Amino acid sequence: MKNLFSASLLALTAAGAASAQDLPQASSQWFTDGQAQLETMLEKQENTNRALNVILFVADGNGVASNYMARMWAGQQEGGLGDDYVQPHEAFPELALVKTYNINAQTPDSAPTAGAMNTGVKQRFNVINVGEDAINGDCTTEAANELTTFAELMTEAGKSVGAVTSARLTHATPAAVYAKTVDRNWEASVPDECAEISRDIATQLVDAMEAGTLDVALGGGARNFATGEGNTTVGGNGRREDGADLVAEARDHGVEIAFDMASLEAASDEDAPLLGLFSDSHMSYEADRPEDEPSLADMVAKAITKMSNNENGFYLEVESGRVDHANHATNAKRAMIDGKMFADAIALADEMTDDADTLIIVTADHEHAIAMNGYCGRGTPIDGLCFDIAKEGIEHSGDLVLASDGKPYTVVGYLNGASSVMVEQEDGTYTAPEGRPEITQDEAQDLDYTQQVLIPKSSESHSGVDVALYAKGPWAHLFDGTVEQNYIFHVMNHAVNAE
Repeated sequence: MKNLFSASLLALTAAGAASAQDLPQASSQWFTDGQAQLETMLEKQENTNRALNVILFVADGNGVASNYMARMWAGQQEGGLGDDYVQPHEAFPELALVKTYNINAQTPDSAPTAGAMNTGVKQRFNVINVGEDAINGDCTTEAANELTTFAELMTEAGKSVGAVTSARLTHATPAAVYAKTVDRNWEASVPDECAEISRDIATQLVDAMEAGTLDVALGGGARNFATGEGNTTVGGNGRREDGADLVAEARDHGVEIAFDMASLEAASDEDAPLLGLFSDSHMSYEADRPEDEPSLADMVAKAITKMSNNENGFYLEVESGRVDHANHATNAKRAMIDGKMFADAIALADEMTDDADTLIIVTADHEHAIAMNGYCGRGTPIDGLCFDIAKEGIEHSGDLVLASDGKPYTVVGYLNGASSVMVEQEDGTYTAPEGRPEITQDEAQDLDYTQQVLIPKSSESHSGVDVALYAKGPWAHLFDGTVEQNYIFHVMNHAVNAE
């Protein structure tokens, strides 16, 4: 019998792919979809054009698990089960896994991870665009270790440079486009002993715009550009202590200023640099965004429209910063909604550019301490409680899966955070004397719900787990396998210089 089976298998293999259509499963949708995917892959052509434009999309904290949440959320909002939904970047032809560790940190920080992508070398925890001999917080090690950024190289090549973020423009990831500092937290000031040798990040942004190495900067963080009460672009209080009005300085050097949706739309699409500061700190979560505040997609559209006027092309880094913040707060639902906006911005950028000359890279700087609980049946709401697997049909049974304590649990879980079930007692110890709290589906699906976690921390932590990278356009095929994060710079640089 064994020999007969082996002979049959050998004959099927020798017959080639055509015989696959004769298999009993050939009429299954899963089978035909798999064959269609195979045909697509067989027809794939490598794009070796020189890249005119490079767009680097970074969803802060959007690792594989966070991306999965966003996929499920988007698919279920469209009426599907979620797992078979395809986000725009998930249809990109090239894929790699990225190692995110820092020189001195197994679990990375956003500043050196973004810096690695913008300079081609890994960096130390909490620093931006300075070499491995620079020490966090020691400004005497800064000047001698400053690195050349991809944005500076693109400026030398005559290209426009832009940074778009839903976080503060002076925050770690967008700052990596233009700033060099031994401390990512020096957003509006530096220590007194560093005043003669270091510049705060907001000052570096305005200096970069004046020098022509940053043409478009759109995001939050207005408080770091102003001094005094009521003096920011949105009427808030400035955090600067040096008396400077950086917005006025920028305007004096020909930089156009936007502060809401109307002024962004009215801003010129011509050569004048554009600085948009739409909130005092981070911009709103997408779920809470007021109508007069632009979305991530709105800012991306403006940036691409404006920089596309440069016949030499552009480099644009786009950060969806608040995915990270929602995860830190163990507020999975807001992370999902911001993840959907990130995907919408990617789709828009893809539509506005040409695959023939634009390299688009979608990745994350790091993952979070997040995981998906099981065993859940298909169609279980990703923002809710886990429903059991049905024995018949496709969708879940409608019965909640119960843990050993007899209580249900959410699909999304975090390892640590402020919403721990362990409560601090009078003696300073942490216990859960009444066990894990009960939770209803309505509570779990509330926008403000924070997931139950075990380890108590004031803020949920990052994770050192690899993140995914999706790419399309010139030289995107160079992303393959498992790569170091600093390798991203090298592919971008090769793509714009290819002969």
